[in-house]
Amino acid sequence: MRIGLIAEGGYPYVSGDARLWCDRLVRGLGQHEFDIYALSRSEWQEDEGWIPLPPQVSRVRTAPLWAAEDDGVVYGRRARRRFADCYGELVTVLCAGAGADASGTPEDASATEADRFGNALYGLAELARDEGGLVGALRSESAVRILERACRARGALRTAREARVPDLLAVAAHLERALRPLSLDWYEDDGLGSADLCHATSGGAAALPALLARHFHGVPLLLTEYGVRLRTHYLAETDASPAVRSLLAALHGRLAAESYARAALITPGNGHARRWQERCGADRAKLRTVYPGMDADRFAEVGEGPERADPDTLVWVGRVEPAKDLVSLLHAFAEVRKEEPRTRLRIVGAASGAEGAAYLGHCRVLAAQLFPDEAEGPHTVGHNPVSFEEIGGPEVPALADAYASGAVAVLSSVVEGFPIGLVEAMFCGRATVSTDVGAVVEVIGGTGLVVPPRNPRALADACVVLLRDPERRERLGAAARARALELFTVEQNVAAFHGIYLEIVSRTPVRRVVLDDSGAPLPFAVPAEAHVPGRWPDRTTRLVARGGPPRPPGAPVRATALPASEGAR
Repeated sequence: MRIGLIAEGGYPYVSGDARLWCDRLVRGLGQHEFDIYALSRSEWQEDEGWIPLPPQVSRVRTAPLWAAEDDGVVYGRRARRRFADCYGELVTVLCAGAGADASGTPEDASATEADRFGNALYGLAELARDEGGLVGALRSESAVRILERACRARGALRTAREARVPDLLAVAAHLERALRPLSLDWYEDDGLGSADLCHATSGGAAALPALLARHFHGVPLLLTEYGVRLRTHYLAETDASPAVRSLLAALHGRLAAESYARAALITPGNGHARRWQERCGADRAKLRTVYPGMDADRFAEVGEGPERADPDTLVWVGRVEPAKDLVSLLHAFAEVRKEEPRTRLRIVGAASGAEGAAYLGHCRVLAAQLFPDEAEGPHTVGHNPVSFEEIGGPEVPALADAYASGAVAVLSSVVEGFPIGLVEAMFCGRATVSTDVGAVVEVIGGTGLVVPPRNPRALADACVVLLRDPERRERLGAAARARALELFTVEQNVAAFHGIYLEIVSRTPVRRVVLDDSGAPLPFAVPAEAHVPGRWPDRTTRLVARGGPPRPPGAPVRATALPASEGAR
């Protein structure tokens, strides 16, 4: 089958967030054909290029989310009216509070609002298809005025009514960025319309092209999420005004609900994401938890080899950023040192961005204050029991070596989605002490110790318990490795998605009509061989999905289509 794989800021870019699991999935399903549709997040990401692509990737089409040139489209009076109606309906739904319709039931009111949001969204998409784009209209003064009227309308949320001009401009700009995928030229019969299945690798912007492929061509949608955008918004937009936070939360919530309602199946990456999806309206019958597939071979030597870790060393591995709460870890280590003075702490990882670099500097200063350099005697050089290192250095040449250096792996985060570092420690057969955040308990499954977040005393006590009991460390490490090999390998991930692909296509096949040279339907033009692995049908055959409205000539947005072999740099 032909899979349209849609990624935002991920595969196939070198610096993509989800490039590893997407690449492993594509390589593991060589019997299928993949078309990659990539939304880039920055010019820097595009300049870095792509990772090498396997032969089953037939083409890659890219489009920037970080910038959109004015399409130069000038709407006529009728198009302006259509835009005002659809955009006004969409922002009215975002501004409206929870209420009841004539039947008096909030559930019915919520369903009505969801229908209004969906109709407005697809109305804007059809307008972009008919007129050649939405960029200019979404950036216009009339769009801001429509938003202002919706915020001031009767029934709008109190936070929306309090929005000032800077808030309105900020929300309008965010809506323009969020709706850019509606103006892409990916929705032709030879684009996403030619796919048997659209697989969106995240919610938000990546789900929009898949929703439109379903709307225009009936292509079934599979949605995979390892983190829910609404949760990310709550955690990230802490500096915005209440009006901006409220309206953007409504946008993320409505878009998530629409994506979940239209998806054939939804595959959360863990139970934590699954609970958020249910909270946002996902049907439990559609949910299939599929854990991310990770390469266990790189940790096999450490996990299966003889124990070579220092029994007095704790190790932390990951990206250095405030959410990892290394401050609590350092305070916990101070308590550990009171009980076990010979213990060392190795912090292995690089800073994540400017905020991470500042946080790393703060942690270095705190470590120097808590642990002045110590010397064993009057004639020896003192050293600090806390070391900050990066992978690739002389002490830690590879990731597996970082975990091999410690008897206990520690995770101290206050915010976590799927704890990849924890799974890596499990592959290495290490006993772990973790904070109870995100999917940690689900991943650990009783093979490690879990403590409350932001509790240095509890974290220290758990570390001391394992440092003093080598037999328990060994038992927990062996159980952790067995669990990781059973649940979190590439093989289980690929097998799960292979079955899901077949299930979706068997239940919701795309009905296509083959046209002859005169444009008339050609009966019996698709042979039975077209439904088995291989490339039997003629590539030059003109296929049309039933129900898709025609598109006027002229591509609206500057998206890029390249053969897969030309994109890797």
